[in-house]
Amino acid sequence: MTLHIKNMVCDRCIRVVHQQLENLGLRVSDITLGTAEVHPEPDEEQLGRLAPALKDLGFELISKDKDRLAERIKNIIIELVHHSNLSEPHMNIMRVIADRLNRDYAYLSRLFSENEDITIEKFIIRQKVEKIKELLQYGDLNLNEIAYKMGYSSSAHLSAQFKHITGLSPSRYRTAEKQERKPLDKI
Repeated sequence: MTLHIKNMVCDRCIRVVHQQLENLGLRVSDITLGTAEVHPEPDEEQLGRLAPALKDLGFELISKDKDRLAERIKNIIIELVHHSNLSEPHMNIMRVIADRLNRDYAYLSRLFSENEDITIEKFIIRQKVEKIKELLQYGDLNLNEIAYKMGYSSSAHLSAQFKHITGLSPSRYRTAEKQERKPLDKI
């Protein structure tokens, strides 16, 4: 049986969910961001214990197909923004989402907006801003290098978007005493 789980955004999330499933006596045959293939099929008692156990850890079982699809869209975006090279020629996140889910992008965009109360484009921008914050904190790259890595046409475009979301310029954020970042599942 495949369980669909909301808020799995990283490898640590996978490990935590995997451990929780095993603690409930379920054998995990495959686990990825947002899904876990378990055997035997959980009975009502196990599902009754699983839902609150996951909720205590910041996760949630997803039962509706539209919710599952919205969560898959989020996971694809997080994977692309935080673990891919957005500077690759022809990297179009919207096209990648549509191709991976084998669905029309307009449909996915509408579904995502209805489920999440934010457009896919704004969600992508917010994810990019969090990644930019991380790169600014590391201090290894200058703003032009960050803009290139994140797929921006220029550092001015990156700066304008960053300031619009955070209220600070990238250079001001880099020198700020308190550099706040949001967990990926809270964006």
